[in-house]
Amino acid sequence: MSRAIEVRWQGELDGSPEQVWEAITVRADGWLWKIDYEPRVGGSETGLTPSGGTVTVWEPHRHFTTRGPDLDGFNQLDFVLEPRGAKTLLTYTHNGVLPDDDYDVQADACRQHTAFYNHSLGQYVRHFAGRRCDYVTAEAEVSLAAVRAALGLPDEVAAGDRVRLTPAGLTPIDGVVDYATPAFLGVTSGDALYRFYGRDVWGWPVGVAHHLFAGGDSSADWNAWLVKEVV
Repeated sequence: MSRAIEVRWQGELDGSPEQVWEAITVRADGWLWKIDYEPRVGGSETGLTPSGGTVTVWEPHRHFTTRGPDLDGFNQLDFVLEPRGAKTLLTYTHNGVLPDDDYDVQADACRQHTAFYNHSLGQYVRHFAGRRCDYVTAEAEVSLAAVRAALGLPDEVAAGDRVRLTPAGLTPIDGVVDYATPAFLGVTSGDALYRFYGRDVWGWPVGVAHHLFAGGDSSADWNAWLVKEVV
């Protein structure tokens, strides 16, 4: 059995509707992961849902909706963009279904991931709009607290803090903490978005998903670091 969920997020992003539209529909790997959309109503989606999906609304710079097939469980993402001077008001709505037996855990994870993802979208548009990136990802059965410690960060690190990350065996990173909660850590440097997902709070592996706009350490490097250096 399953139950419906709706997650809604609204906020102003530091970029034009044109920049936000491109980030959502063309350059998702700059803040989320690699997703491809065929640019028309009825166009295909690949990379977001396991079996691929379909674009159901395509109004450039204003409104975009994509829906996955029912065989994967109903999943629909809707983005409405409104100009606000030099900024864009984004209204995001995710409708889907979750299993009854794990509903509360997955619903909480979905809501918290949504807030972090859309924050990352804002960071991309503000700092790196239009730029291509290398997407780096890895995961391991560790804790976010252990990850923070292995990066050389105190437990009380907060958004706005200037930091130097010192992962053993990897390139040191100078940046600013842009997001810090018990489940997530985001750091923006001059040429990258570093994202750390503390999914251990839901009993899942911790992940890293970095967006590198000038090259850097690979997924294999970060995976080795997570496995060998984080305890």
